[in-house]
Amino acid sequence: MAQSFKAFRVTEGAHDTFDQGIVERRVDDLPPNDLLIRVQYSSLNYKDALSATGNKGVTRHYPHTPGIDAAGVVEQANGGDFAPGDEVIVTGYDLGMDTPGGFGQYIRIPSSWAIKRPKGLSLREAMILGTAGLTAALCVDKLEHMGIDPHAGPVLVTGASGGVGTVAVALLARLGYTVAASTGKQEQAAFLHTLGARQILDRATAEDGKGKPLLNEYWAGAIDTVGGDILFNVVKSLQHGASVACCGLTAGAKFEASVLPFILRGVNLLGVDSVELPLVAKASMWDKLSLQWKLDNLETLATEITLPELPGAISHMLAGRQVGRVLVNLS
Repeated sequence: MAQSFKAFRVTEGAHDTFDQGIVERRVDDLPPNDLLIRVQYSSLNYKDALSATGNKGVTRHYPHTPGIDAAGVVEQANGGDFAPGDEVIVTGYDLGMDTPGGFGQYIRIPSSWAIKRPKGLSLREAMILGTAGLTAALCVDKLEHMGIDPHAGPVLVTGASGGVGTVAVALLARLGYTVAASTGKQEQAAFLHTLGARQILDRATAEDGKGKPLLNEYWAGAIDTVGGDILFNVVKSLQHGASVACCGLTAGAKFEASVLPFILRGVNLLGVDSVELPLVAKASMWDKLSLQWKLDNLETLATEITLPELPGAISHMLAGRQVGRVLVNLS
């Protein structure tokens, strides 16, 4: 197969510099895996922004096409339960890390990375959610498995104006929870209220009291997307027996901790990973997002861009200015 396609390509130059641009690639140059997929939509995630700027902790080998999310149509199938014409979703695993990702109009992947599109979601809707939406849903699912319910009290979402945070706010509100949204972008308060947040906290409030071993019990549960000392402040202010689901590190990968909240209040710190999650678990969560957890306000979460607009969107995200999700249209 000799057809060419457009891809966003990152190349490594001299002195640790990295250049971004749109190039023509050949399908024959893609890795020899089971499924060839014509990508219609992708999305921009923080990990993609890191890959696109040369972070070797995300992507080791360049030149490279980022994009940890992809939704499209199978063109060739040499394994699994797929046939040409099937619409599929791919998130996580090595896609967009060291395997050419969703910022190209074609990808070729192992069949074990793909799931068939749930009937309740279009390919576009699936990529408005993307890895961020899947992660938010996994966080809510973990909290519910720990026994939280909408009558227990307020639930906090940190980093609430980001990709995971906006979906988490909307999803918790959809399920009947009283949601508090913590954000460093107070100008987004009205937007967060439209998603269902009842209370808006600024970042300074979330950071207040970080030197104390315990804070007043307040939150019935929390989803933390930022990490750092804000995460441990959340732990210190959970109600007795409550839990926080942790899925991000934009505020730092470390925090000063004490065992006191754990042994005096029996709280739980729950880690959430959506990358290497078994495919059956991913499929189950996508089914939820397409049915009983389907969001009515998905379009309000996303800004749509094309491949040539990626460099600006990446810079915007790394500068901490991105709000909500970024949908990448490759059609």
